[in-house]
Amino acid sequence: MTASSITLRQAIVVFSALIYWGGVLIHAHRVRKDIGRSPNLSPRTFKETLLWLSWFFIITGWAGQPFLVERYSDSFLFLFIGEITLRRIGITAGVFLWLCGQAGTLWCYHALGTSWRIGVNRKERTALVQNGPYRFVRHPIYLFQLMILIGVAFILPTAFSLIILLVHTASIFIKARDEEEYLLSVHGSSYKEYYERTGRFLPKWRAKIT
Repeated sequence: MTASSITLRQAIVVFSALIYWGGVLIHAHRVRKDIGRSPNLSPRTFKETLLWLSWFFIITGWAGQPFLVERYSDSFLFLFIGEITLRRIGITAGVFLWLCGQAGTLWCYHALGTSWRIGVNRKERTALVQNGPYRFVRHPIYLFQLMILIGVAFILPTAFSLIILLVHTASIFIKARDEEEYLLSVHGSSYKEYYERTGRFLPKWRAKIT
């Protein structure tokens, strides 16, 4: 891989992180302005604090890795792996996944409207959103995050990218379960029916019996 190719990959990953998390901050500001309070940005429980630490690792790792790749190129964490991902098809696939994930995230923002939250406030009752991508899965925003990070791993195919991906996957499973427990307690049978007909991260395909 040429030096210019590595630089391009680094630039794309930094840009993707800035675009995504900058978008989160802008959307958080919009929702705060609409509802007149914070959209649960601060952790309320010990578990949420641990999840915040995992998100901090994901964000800093995602945005910071490109600056470490060349400096610590001898470390196994930042060695490039995967012959296919090192070719042009790797960066093309990565950029495609990133763009699809970013577009999907904006779709989720539009569907959620003022019901978008970062954390869970069990004293609050938000609307049960079932439109847009939420018609098919319960947590599409995490699916699109995962898609973006898989794209990042194609663009910068290192062991560190895989570690970020694993930490993120564990975090979204924990976060999704907490949100499901909260929504079930708030919406009762309506959420139970929604839960049964949708998948957590992927659509639930029902076999049709003829």
